[in-house]
Amino acid sequence: MRMTLEPYQNRPTRAEISLANLRNNLSIVQSLVAQNVQIMAVVKANAYGHGIFEISRELLAHGVQYLGVAFLEEAIFLRSCGITAPILVLGAINTDQIAEFIQHDIEITSSSIEKSLAIDKVAKELGKKAKVHLKIDTGMERIGVHWYNAEKFIDVSYHCDSLLIQGIFSHFAKAESDPDFTAEQLGRFDSVLTLMDKKYFLPPLIHIANSAGIIHYKQSHYTMVRPGIMLYGYNPDGYLPDVTFNGKKLKPVMTLKTKVSYFKVVPPNTGISYNHSYHTKNQTRIVTLPIGYGDGYSRQLSNKGTVVIRGKKYPIVGTICMDQCMVDIGMDGTAYNGDDVLVFGEMDGVSIPLEHVCEKIGTIPYEIICSIAPRVPRIYID
Repeated sequence: MRMTLEPYQNRPTRAEISLANLRNNLSIVQSLVAQNVQIMAVVKANAYGHGIFEISRELLAHGVQYLGVAFLEEAIFLRSCGITAPILVLGAINTDQIAEFIQHDIEITSSSIEKSLAIDKVAKELGKKAKVHLKIDTGMERIGVHWYNAEKFIDVSYHCDSLLIQGIFSHFAKAESDPDFTAEQLGRFDSVLTLMDKKYFLPPLIHIANSAGIIHYKQSHYTMVRPGIMLYGYNPDGYLPDVTFNGKKLKPVMTLKTKVSYFKVVPPNTGISYNHSYHTKNQTRIVTLPIGYGDGYSRQLSNKGTVVIRGKKYPIVGTICMDQCMVDIGMDGTAYNGDDVLVFGEMDGVSIPLEHVCEKIGTIPYEIICSIAPRVPRIYID
């Protein structure tokens, strides 16, 4: 029997997921697009670390029509959970998996002539039709046929009898930072749409807009948009807490918390943690937290991170271990075993914005929330 280690729901370290904040963020997306524009919620990478099934179920219950994932196994997992909504795998496919796509009614990205032909062949053998979205590369240089080579790709795909061309799409490279290049990408995409419309017909689903596209480029909405990071409460333009969208602010969905697990008084000139990267200057109080890089709390935050205990911010000191880290609360600080500790998010009116954590180690919210380990239980709060 194959066994998996499930996260312990009463573990002190946990990620609290606010479904109310998720709904708030979805309502912002809905307010920014026309009513006839469909929404594909991007739930890849375990819904950016938030829990792919629970997040998908909530979004579908509140008006999302499509789900976007990165890999076949994510889509099959959702099907096994009873999700029947349309699902598109956005990444390049392995042709050995085509039959499983079709058998599970999962929509396929075709990113080349060879992929379209391979999908068509397997679909014919199964006596079924394969639902396909054609991927056009307008400047990301990741997957897809270049816009200037798209004509033959479209011709071949439209002549594949066992393909149902459901959509055509591309992806912005710099929509949050470069309006000129984004306009160029839109022009390239539009040229492909014009060609397709003249020779054949436009599929029902035309999509390129990510979160930044939704916010800044109404002309990029076409018939579907693909919100990702904004659903989870982060502005693709950076930390802008006062920005509103039709009167509403984006609200982070995840709050990472732990609890004090140990407390001790440490004398001056004492080294803390591996390799003693921190030494106490004076006698002080050190508390230990049961969270480390094995939970996704980056080792790069050693001697840089801060946490909140009893409403006050204190520094992470010493090297962050795999499963634990230490905090210097000073001789005036107060902490007891079992006290809640805020790692990022908001607790009792005090906040540690995730964007501030990211600034300390030169990364982005996407990376940290996607890195929160499966062993950290997700606690869903309505």
